[in-house]
Amino acid sequence: MPLGGHEIAVDVDRAELFCCACRDQIYDRDFDAAVVLSAIAVQSSGNPENMRKRRRVDYRPWSPDVRERLLMDNGSSVLDCEIDRPRGLRGLNNLGNTCFMNSVLQALLHTPPLRDYFLSDRHNRYYCQLKNANGMIKGVKLCLACDVDAMFSAVFSGDRKPYSPAKFLYSWWQHASDLASYDQQDAHEFFISMLDGIHENVERDRGKRHGDCCIAHRVFSGILRSDVMCMACGFTSTTYDPCVDISLDLEPHQVTAHGKTSAKSHPSSNSEANGFSSTQIPTTSTLIGCLDRFTRPERLGSDQKFFCQQCQVSQESLKQMSIRKLPLVSCFHIKRFEHSHTRKMSRKVDRYLQFPFSLDMAPYLSSSILRSRFGNRVFSFEGDDGDDVAANEMSSEFELFAVVTHSGKLDAGHYVTYLRLSNQWYKCDDAWITRVNENVVRAAQGYMMFYVQKMLYYRASAQVCPS
Repeated sequence: MPLGGHEIAVDVDRAELFCCACRDQIYDRDFDAAVVLSAIAVQSSGNPENMRKRRRVDYRPWSPDVRERLLMDNGSSVLDCEIDRPRGLRGLNNLGNTCFMNSVLQALLHTPPLRDYFLSDRHNRYYCQLKNANGMIKGVKLCLACDVDAMFSAVFSGDRKPYSPAKFLYSWWQHASDLASYDQQDAHEFFISMLDGIHENVERDRGKRHGDCCIAHRVFSGILRSDVMCMACGFTSTTYDPCVDISLDLEPHQVTAHGKTSAKSHPSSNSEANGFSSTQIPTTSTLIGCLDRFTRPERLGSDQKFFCQQCQVSQESLKQMSIRKLPLVSCFHIKRFEHSHTRKMSRKVDRYLQFPFSLDMAPYLSSSILRSRFGNRVFSFEGDDGDDVAANEMSSEFELFAVVTHSGKLDAGHYVTYLRLSNQWYKCDDAWITRVNENVVRAAQGYMMFYVQKMLYYRASAQVCPS
């Protein structure tokens, strides 16, 4: 239907208006009022469907008909890119020990919600610079999101030559002056610092609750739940903490099939002298095992007693972590670097980690863990909205799309990223991009794993370029 010279389309599933000329969703007060009235009418008619929130629309494959093909042919141009490589797959030049930065940037450049946000011009760097015209005065930091926007434009421009993120590096140095050097840095530390930098420069959305304030937190922010239960009376103290990733300990050594005791049970004199918890014997850990260990009840020692509000004295307690709210993208950081305070030295743990390509997070949700503790008679929990619990359980399946690996020693290592695009894996080693088999990825020494909600990731995604 035409409105003011612009053609308006109606999404009947989501009850939204879309302007074909502006290429954006629009808001109309009369239309919104009609939608609300229709929802009230449906509810009053006894329809049990909950209309307070928009119902989820499942992904359905789409192929254009003759009329739609004609519209696309007349109103679009063919992108000039290689058939054997997805668009946006571009190497990043090493600017001097910056493989830690390049590895994380490759993962973020291909994070589906983050990619869609910047490529749809949701953060326009020209408008942002115009709005903050005084942003270059002394003492005011550069907008890191603007440089990320420029990087997305460059990487997805179709140019295949390696890109140098020098301007971004300079802007990041302004936000993290303590890390501003050409020394090798930790990729996980850079990831946290970069998200903080994007968060700092979002002026227009300040005042919103954590998780909705900027694109970085809307994509990566989740909420952890911590329950500390008094061992004497059963009183439970619950706290919630926002997080943008989950750091996991590798599983401890287990008893071998030949009856030999693991290093965790009886540390060698060497490891005790060094102050480390175990010897560096390469064994196998699994991401599932690490998550199980993260959410397993842990009895706190006598030196960690907490004050029980019901007993009114300090008591021994049982602590259990769980995930109250899942993010759109889950980042798991594996603690591969151990630090000894007694010897004042650090080392890397070269233990193999198995990680699945598809991951179900339902067993680690607060709702699942509390039901297993109290039984299915418990349907709602303090601080949890019933709709949020249902949404979490519906979107608990995740797909792996990026793995950041670290090879070498603690002080002389190298970071590489493996990307999963169009169901094909690619190795991003600074400026070099190569296609690899999934067995190469499985054998890699994972340091950071990025999983996206399955409803946002379509394994059989179509190629951008025509065949």
